[in-house]
Amino acid sequence: MKKLILSVFAAAMLVSLFPVQARAENAPIPVTTTTTTPANEEAEAQAMLARLNEIKAMDLKSLSTAQKKELRHEVKDMKSHMKRDGGVYLSVGAIIIILLILLLVL
Repeated sequence: MKKLILSVFAAAMLVSLFPVQARAENAPIPVTTTTTTPANEEAEAQAMLARLNEIKAMDLKSLSTAQKKELRHEVKDMKSHMKRDGGVYLSVGAIIIILLILLLVL
């Protein structure tokens, strides 16, 4: 009996808190956007590739450990920046939910 009362109480609390969260979503959220043209993106990509080729051509044995570490961070940043403009990724759970919804609708 205690579990039933506790479950009902928890459900009532969750239902009563839901409208508060729904109203909070209506608040305007400031969004900053940067517009880049494909020509600028292509130029940036070419500059990054040229810099990567320069780093590969360097003699790393003559550099200090701090300089090597800085170059590694620079290369990682460039690679992550180039990979960031990928596509749309769907998780397995999202695909399963979409399939279930489609099956229910059709």
